[in-house]
Amino acid sequence: MNLKILLGIVIWLYGLSVLKRARLSAFYFIVGSAGLFFILTAISRPYWVWFFTHAVIHGVALFTELTNWGQIMFKMGLVYINNVGNPVIMSIDYECSGIIETCAFVSLVAFYPAYQRREKVFYGVFGLLYIYLINVLRLNVVITIVHFGGGEAFFLAHSVIGRLIFYVLVIVLYYNVFTYSQLARGLYQRVADWRDRLLGCTG
Repeated sequence: MNLKILLGIVIWLYGLSVLKRARLSAFYFIVGSAGLFFILTAISRPYWVWFFTHAVIHGVALFTELTNWGQIMFKMGLVYINNVGNPVIMSIDYECSGIIETCAFVSLVAFYPAYQRREKVFYGVFGLLYIYLINVLRLNVVITIVHFGGGEAFFLAHSVIGRLIFYVLVIVLYYNVFTYSQLARGLYQRVADWRDRLLGCTG
């Protein structure tokens, strides 16, 4: 691990301990979530980018195999999109992997004061899977538009429509986890109730 990152982690942990002792909960949440985000993104490039990008590529591959609208070059992280006029090669890299959005969400959940530890783990895992699925959906929408619209539709599909779909669905996630769950029975509680009923029936 980079020495600067390690030093930053030590300073961050010390700052958190000071804020916790001072009972400055708002600053604890801000410093904690922001610091964790920067730490996760810093260590993600050498360790997690390969995993995230290949997970997304394999998700997209299922769609292209079913539709035959593209071919996947797994080793290079490329998607060759078929169309009548001008085939397009789309690269799935760091920005397309969804890792930045995942790190941001996990960092916020980890320090969100309204949740207990089990709830944080539940929503963290749920958010990771949710962001992965909507990212795959976004790329499949891009493939569909380019397949039927041609290469000239790539910018509109990738930079406008695809991102719009992705971020609208991310907002839905944030609303349900950080707002709706505080106003009504959240997803975690409903899952816990379902689990208790299931155990009660089998017991």
